[in-house]
Amino acid sequence: MEEAGIFGKWVIFAKGLLRLCFILVNNLYCIPTYIIWMFLLRPLVFINPTLYWKIEGRLFHFLLAMVSLWCDSAGYRILEAGDDISECLDDRTLIIANHQSTGDVPMLFSCYNVRKNVLPNVMWIMDSLFKYTNFGAVSCLHQDFFIKSGKQHREKALENLSKHLRDKYVPLNRKWLILFPEGGFLRKRKAISHKYAEQNNYPKFENVSLPRVGALNVIMNAVGPNSHTNNNCNSYGSNQTDLVPAQINYILDITIAYPRGVPIDLSHIVFGHRAPCETVFYYRLYRSSEVPEESEAMKDWLFKRWAEKEEMLQTYYDTGEMTTKFSRTKLYRPKLVLQDYLSFSEIEYKE
Repeated sequence: MEEAGIFGKWVIFAKGLLRLCFILVNNLYCIPTYIIWMFLLRPLVFINPTLYWKIEGRLFHFLLAMVSLWCDSAGYRILEAGDDISECLDDRTLIIANHQSTGDVPMLFSCYNVRKNVLPNVMWIMDSLFKYTNFGAVSCLHQDFFIKSGKQHREKALENLSKHLRDKYVPLNRKWLILFPEGGFLRKRKAISHKYAEQNNYPKFENVSLPRVGALNVIMNAVGPNSHTNNNCNSYGSNQTDLVPAQINYILDITIAYPRGVPIDLSHIVFGHRAPCETVFYYRLYRSSEVPEESEAMKDWLFKRWAEKEEMLQTYYDTGEMTTKFSRTKLYRPKLVLQDYLSFSEIEYKE
């Protein structure tokens, strides 16, 4: 029995080492290839910008499909539940989600790898530290937004975000804009969230932290349904008189629920040492016009969504089921996201 236990540990170690080598090799040849092609094709920005950004989006999707392969090959699958999101897939949509670990972003990649034209046209709002990771250069070339954390940077960061939405998100005709309103991982934010809740008479949450409303406010002011910003903005298309509508039409609220409340993190994805499991993405879809314009009312709206997340997650951890009482539309029954392994080498979209 003892020998069998030792053998099992060696198998896990060997598996982890092989996965690490595979992922390192992926990074060493895929990311530089993307960067080199983008620099070689840079003149296209001035000749045919539409073609340049179409190629960039395709290559960007290849890289995210690579990350999807890491998740799927480790056995980390995703169940989608809640509202039907088909109507927002091709429209300008703001994604808001709870943030628990370094695994959240790769799992989002994996979930939408199989959806037509989502990942090539997505824009991420992420911590500025991400700029110095292996994907930092890729995100810079893709025109994602890096936001600096900390009170001393907050006002300037929000001002830069508004400018980035006007100068990049709208002209590039990006669709999905992804925001984690909590501003950090749950384990790091919980104590600060509890302190803020005590000072301002808010409930203390255990499964989420209180969200920050600043970025949402900026986004809605810049490209929300009642904003006039960039309504007459030209696209980067070949015909510079073509107008790109600036308005975000949907808010997709995603509640990420890991098994037993234990998040998948980057080390699990790299080494595959956590047992295969299923993570639930629970959707609630809103029209952007449902978000109040006034700052305090917007804050109350966002806090109410997070209070609902708290209840849903606690129910899920206690019973293994997500409550459906917060959904108002036709519900998805939990549905497994199935990856097409051919798409990891050549992404082909099916109508």
